[in-house]
Amino acid sequence: MRNIFLSESCKQTPLHALNPQSWLQVERGKLSKSSSQPSSSIEALTKVSEPPIFPSFKPIDYVEVLAQIHEELESCPPNERSSLYLMQFQVFRGLGEVKLMRRSLRSAFQKAVTIHEKVIFGAWLKHEKQGEELISDLLASCGKCNQEFGPLDIASELPTDIYLSFGETFEKNKNIISDRVSFRIGEDTIDCDRQKIACLSAPFNAMLNGAFTESLREEIDLSRNGISLPGMMAVREFSETGKLNEIPPDTLLEVLIFANKFCCEMLKDACDRKLSSLISSRQDAIDLMACALEEYCPVTAASCLQVFLHELPECFNDDRVVKILSEPSKHQRLIMIGSASFSLYCLLSEIAMARDPHSDFTVCFLERLADSASNSRQKQLAFHQLGCVKFMRKEYDEAERLFDAAYSAGHVYSIAGLARIRFIKGQKLWSYEKLSSVISSYSPLGWMYQERSLYCDGDKKWHDLERATELDPTLNYPYMCRAASMMRKQNVQAALEEINRVLGFKLALECLELRFCFYLALEDYQKALCDVQAILTLSPDYRMFDGRVPATQLRTLVREHVDGWTTADCWMELYDRWSSVDDIGSLSVIYQMLETDAAKGVLYFRQSLLLLRLNCPEAAMRSLQLARQHAASQHERLVYEGWILYDTGHCEEGLWKAEESIRLKRSFEAFFLKAYALADSCPDPSCSSTVVSLLEDALKCPSDRLRKGQALNNLGSVYVDCGKLEEAADCYISALKIRHTRAHQGLARVHFLKNDRNAAYEEMTKLIEKARNNASAYEKRSEYCDRELTKADLEMVTQLDPLRVYPYRYRAAVLMDSHKEKEAIAELSRAIAFKADLHLLHLRAAFHEHVGDVSGALRDCRAALSVDPNHQEMLELHSRVNSQEP
Repeated sequence: MRNIFLSESCKQTPLHALNPQSWLQVERGKLSKSSSQPSSSIEALTKVSEPPIFPSFKPIDYVEVLAQIHEELESCPPNERSSLYLMQFQVFRGLGEVKLMRRSLRSAFQKAVTIHEKVIFGAWLKHEKQGEELISDLLASCGKCNQEFGPLDIASELPTDIYLSFGETFEKNKNIISDRVSFRIGEDTIDCDRQKIACLSAPFNAMLNGAFTESLREEIDLSRNGISLPGMMAVREFSETGKLNEIPPDTLLEVLIFANKFCCEMLKDACDRKLSSLISSRQDAIDLMACALEEYCPVTAASCLQVFLHELPECFNDDRVVKILSEPSKHQRLIMIGSASFSLYCLLSEIAMARDPHSDFTVCFLERLADSASNSRQKQLAFHQLGCVKFMRKEYDEAERLFDAAYSAGHVYSIAGLARIRFIKGQKLWSYEKLSSVISSYSPLGWMYQERSLYCDGDKKWHDLERATELDPTLNYPYMCRAASMMRKQNVQAALEEINRVLGFKLALECLELRFCFYLALEDYQKALCDVQAILTLSPDYRMFDGRVPATQLRTLVREHVDGWTTADCWMELYDRWSSVDDIGSLSVIYQMLETDAAKGVLYFRQSLLLLRLNCPEAAMRSLQLARQHAASQHERLVYEGWILYDTGHCEEGLWKAEESIRLKRSFEAFFLKAYALADSCPDPSCSSTVVSLLEDALKCPSDRLRKGQALNNLGSVYVDCGKLEEAADCYISALKIRHTRAHQGLARVHFLKNDRNAAYEEMTKLIEKARNNASAYEKRSEYCDRELTKADLEMVTQLDPLRVYPYRYRAAVLMDSHKEKEAIAELSRAIAFKADLHLLHLRAAFHEHVGDVSGALRDCRAALSVDPNHQEMLELHSRVNSQEP
């Protein structure tokens, strides 16, 4: 049944190869009698899928593109700024920079000139903030209104294109017999002022004042022109007052069609605006959009569109809405969205791809996006995204054409799509050679080597994967591929070390899943359970094995093989893992504890703290909201509401919630929150004494050692900032006595400030020895030793967490001091290639200025200001460098 094989590195650990499909038939650790277990193999558990081709704008040199966009923003007309910020958003999206993406969208909204752009970017930002309704409610409870990105009054903001003003007179025919004229509608007549009706349009003026026979008649029959008596009465009233009073919708539509037929532009515009005011629901918008497009009513069309966009993505469930949005002609798009078609279909395509990339309406939106693209960058994005969707739909010929179009337009990343398709068509050598050509033609990037590794074997493959990691350590696939290969070769320890490399700095679900499979194969069910529970904490609906199996089901099956823990056992495990800074292990324990009758609010709160530490802000916010939902009392609920507000940037409101909680009951968490919020909102040193007092009050209240250790650590930091080193040391030592391991760092700082570098170094060494995740500890220890040891520690930091930027900056500065300018710039460029960091760009810009490379310095300044437009030092450097440009 099982194929057992052992490696030299794990003779004590049996490695059992399992087929994951057999787990679906397991109940309480046994196979169903009615099923037969298929043959199993290690390959089934160590299969690594090809890396995805991301449907993102990924330029070869994102710094150059950001700089170009920034330069264009400095000189372009106001009406072009929103589209430039949209492309800036797409660059940040390709880099995975979520906060910068949102800021670019907000800039696009703020700089929007047309109402159409405001509608699009307002709806986009509203969509991005989905799930944050609670925050608005909490702000409202604090007396703060937060009605961002609500519906706009389009009628008041969309100007009229009419050149005739109401009441303009035309030359009067001297032969007319009367100043009055009657219009017959069926059996009825309506008496009107001839000249006021003539002023409605040139056709009416020609009819009533020109050489037509109607100018000599006192009664004119309009029965065959689709207007009813109430409709004609409304026309007469408008001719006299310039206003449309309240009339039924059906009559309003009659008047609109009549106005269009007789070119009464002012009347038509009034009907358009009146119609737009009648839209209060999706059904209204659906009913009126067809009329708006047929009768050229831009106000009504834009108002209908706004309703659809503010209901994204739910409105995609309505086929009528999808048809309206996906099938308009270019003329209809001009009526509905003006010149903002590309922005609209960027929004619709992104949401559609996230919802269902294989759907027909996703394809339709992307085709409209490609139709709307007007410059090279827009075409690169549109062709590549449509190519990705066609590739996922296995429409390979069309995907190949689109990838080729994107590549020809300058999007080199699209070569990945071309290579995959050619490989599928049996042209593996072409794929390898084409990627080799790209590598030799451009500054190589990690994804290029990763892609080429798919089309070679043996040493060439492993060389390319190593090179990919060297150039871009954030790529998951190389780690996973190497780890799986080691596992298949029975080198268990090396396989786990390899997958742990990436999990040490990046909590990637697919990497956690692979490690889960490794532990499953090793029959180390306790560790397998730990990983699957961490996965479910991050993504409760996650599905494993290429989406075939819910992670919840695998957890149930694995747990049958693990001894149960009592509540006391769980708390002991949590203390052990928390003190060893094993954040993933701590997550797993808390997940397990939530199944018991323990106080769930407290546990969800602890979970949120861990997720923030692991750089998973969305999951952290979800846990914090669950903490609020499961709060055991009103004062506890207020604390969690305060943290929700604080974590979303509303510090003053968070402080108010803490005070409200304290009024109900003095508690550790309420004082701790108040101290935290006050320290953040009041940079004045005079606040320090208040913060100290609040933390001391917190420590007097009941709590567990985990939180008291954190409070003591924070109190020590405040004492250090106040220069009270002895008091700080006492706090850190007290924290260490209750196993708050991170206090070693604070105590090291105290030793350093007392001029005892050796003691500081030793203190950080203790932290390194205890902490599971210790990249930050190595980085901090590097400050307490000589240059050679500093260099070694920072090399270790980069090895453990290549996303930390300080080591690159330090090494670059040392090289610059040694007059190795090229090497210094290369060191910074190494990190900039995969991380858009302000400090790295700032330092490289300064280095470029130092060596006289004005264009390089200016490029980095502009790119850095795209990352943070308000950074004062960056603005000063940019101004200085800009003045040097010839």
